[in-house]
Amino acid sequence: MDTHFEIESILKEKRVFKPDPAFARKANVSGAAAYNRLHKEADQNYQRFWARLAREQVSWFSPWKKVLDWKPPFAKWFVGAKTNVSYNCLDRHLEGENAWRRNKAAIIWQGEPEEDRRVLTYGDLHREVCKFANVLKSRGVKKGDRVVIYMPLVPELAIAMLACSRIGAVHSIIFGGFSAEAIRDRIDDAQAEIVITADGGWRRGSIVPLKQLVDKATEKSRQIRDVIVLRRTGQEILMKDGRDLWWHELMQEASPDCKPAKLDAEHPLFILYTSGSTGKPKGVLHTTGGYLVHVTVTSKYIFDLKEDDTYWCTADIGWITGHSYVVYGILSNGATSFMYEGAPNWPGPDRFWELIDRNQVSIFYTAPTAIRAFMKWGDHEVKKHSLASLRLLGTVGEPINPKAWMWYRRLIGKNRCPIVDTYWQTETGGIMISPLPGAVPTMPGSCTRPFPGIAYDVVNETGESVGPNEGGFLVVTRPWPGMLRGIYGDPARFKEEYWSKFPDKGIYFAGDGARRDRNGNFWVMGRVDDVMNVAGHRLSTMEIESALVSHPSVTEAAVVGRPHEIKGTGIAAFVTLESGADADAALKEALRQHVAKEIGPIARPDDLRFTDSLPKTRSGKIMRRLLRELAAGKLPVGDTTTLEDFSVLAELRESEES
Repeated sequence: MDTHFEIESILKEKRVFKPDPAFARKANVSGAAAYNRLHKEADQNYQRFWARLAREQVSWFSPWKKVLDWKPPFAKWFVGAKTNVSYNCLDRHLEGENAWRRNKAAIIWQGEPEEDRRVLTYGDLHREVCKFANVLKSRGVKKGDRVVIYMPLVPELAIAMLACSRIGAVHSIIFGGFSAEAIRDRIDDAQAEIVITADGGWRRGSIVPLKQLVDKATEKSRQIRDVIVLRRTGQEILMKDGRDLWWHELMQEASPDCKPAKLDAEHPLFILYTSGSTGKPKGVLHTTGGYLVHVTVTSKYIFDLKEDDTYWCTADIGWITGHSYVVYGILSNGATSFMYEGAPNWPGPDRFWELIDRNQVSIFYTAPTAIRAFMKWGDHEVKKHSLASLRLLGTVGEPINPKAWMWYRRLIGKNRCPIVDTYWQTETGGIMISPLPGAVPTMPGSCTRPFPGIAYDVVNETGESVGPNEGGFLVVTRPWPGMLRGIYGDPARFKEEYWSKFPDKGIYFAGDGARRDRNGNFWVMGRVDDVMNVAGHRLSTMEIESALVSHPSVTEAAVVGRPHEIKGTGIAAFVTLESGADADAALKEALRQHVAKEIGPIARPDDLRFTDSLPKTRSGKIMRRLLRELAAGKLPVGDTTTLEDFSVLAELRESEES
């Protein structure tokens, strides 16, 4: 074994932005002293720290007997306690001193068609959730049953998941862009008997035929007994007698009274499937109490939530970001969550900015891939709008390159909004590393420091900590409340996927590399699988991408390794240009030289291709596996069901290699 494993970190970034004093004075965690007190408390006794926050931020029907039961890799948090996620997101905002929230907006929803707009107060949402919970019970759904949800981004999606959590059913939400085959795999793995869907959803002016895809996925299934269908788009669909039921008809007869079930803290809350390296989807399992504590606390402190905020996370609820930071963490805090059904460039590329102004959005949380798309569409699209309501910006989904971070700060935040660059995963449940906006200085490209109570390290092959600015494996060294409790039905795979890298140390590793600078800030360098061994140097693809994007002609780049007869691995770059830039041989050479100047000759791309767009999943992540196959001269194989635009592959195949 190579005990000297190290990813060479070649990205240099020295710009620092201290918290604005005016923002810091009003922040939920105000200033460095308050932040340091939180960390000190957590470091002295992290279990006691999480227990205090759990008591203060979450409502419980009965207390826990033990904060943590840890038998690596299996954890139980708040052992013996009883609570309910739906109660925390709804009922407690209608009681006692919080009763005034009954008429406060819980969800402001905008459909893709301009005329489709709804506001649900906490009172409205509570009534609808109770009614649909009773619908589920009337259809025989019991505590512990799995319910698959495959819907567009409409309020009924949030209503369905909150109804499941209210009665103790386990929801498994499938993003409304997945194929029939992907739906079938997830239904079968979860052993679900109920599917909730819609006739269709809107996407760039066209209807996505959701019900049709469910029919195809279940045409040979004997286990699905009910399909509940929301009428969203109104087109004609096939309704199967004895199985398919209309949402609105079931709701007409449902009672608005449904007491929340008193559930054990470790009762399963949801299964969320994420792609696995074996091709078989992984059903990541999260439970009730610890997850709720994690997302409630991180929402409050990282997004600095205030009563008058209108918060917008642009993620679909089908992804973990939507679970945690569109619905559960935000509503648990009694905040207002804005939801938008459509695409960011429909009907025009300024759609998001128009919605921010119209709805007076104050907190905006989106992905770096979206930010780079906004950059490509042009500053003029942003400058049509005021954006004066914004006070905080966030990023999620992947490391953000410094050029995009600075554009986001300057154009969207007007150089006054702090940026919380958040690092976390489906498996972690909630945010793990992020600045607190009123206390932590930020740097373009760094997610800064772990949230208090979370313990991260950067280690080598033997699990030993590496020095400052040395790249290595990014690991969590102790349990945390929102951690996944397993892979559904497959404990052996759970151990192998996340706990086998350092089996004797009881530390979690999910595949990312990082470095920690001399000030303790973390710089995530992407998947270790994406690290390239170039002539004996282990280089991070993310850092080379960042260097390419720092050139004024480049808006986005993806870098992969390809076989090279001399160096072992050559560097192949796929580059999307700013509008107006000339995609010629001179620019290719200029970009190679730019990378060599920025981070050294060893990182100069061997091959460089220009493309109008990159192959991405519908959540915005670049599918580097496809690019590696293309760079090696192979036809892409394997699962491409999550690909957003299949025409991108055809274009890339036709592009000329230099």
